Amino acid sequence: MNPHHKNEEELRQELQQIESAKADPDEFAVLYEKYYKQIYVFIYRRTDHEELSADLCSLTFLKAMLNLGKYVDRGLPFSAWLFRIALNEVNMFYRKNKAGRCVSLDSKGVQNLISESGENMNPEDHKLLMLALGKLGESEMQLIELRFFEDRPFAEVAEITGITENNAKVRVYRILDKLKTFLKGSRR
Repeated sequence: MNPHHKNEEELRQELQQIESAKADPDEFAVLYEKYYKQIYVFIYRRTDHEELSADLCSLTFLKAMLNLGKYVDRGLPFSAWLFRIALNEVNMFYRKNKAGRCVSLDSKGVQNLISESGENMNPEDHKLLMLALGKLGESEMQLIELRFFEDRPFAEVAEITGITENNAKVRVYRILDKLKTFLKGSRR
């Protein structure tokens, strides 16, 4: 079972925790404890720098706490909202500092990507795929990371990136087509 999927009871309990934290900011600690590690790892995968990740993670939770009153339940885990804030913080950092982005690719994520693309790949194709991924734009790579390397459902990908679920699906499949086209062109 996907660790990102929650059952109705878990979502209901989480909503109660959020409502408690809206009423009493001290209650936010429960949400912080629950999600700190996930958010930190999410940020670290995009920075590859411990201190920077810790700083951006702290900023993420500070902004979440300050804006908790604006949180609207959309039937998704609260973490999707936190990941969206974290992604915005990472993007803001890179825009301000004009630093080179970090992308963490693991073999499981590559396998997810390959199986979803429907391509049969040999080891040489894996190298070509890495080259192709390097040619993707920032927003394209974010969609690929969220969907295949973090195994998030399209509804969460949409929430985190601020687009509709249908748009997330369309964009991801267009990116897969783009990668396939690159691979076919590179094999010649």
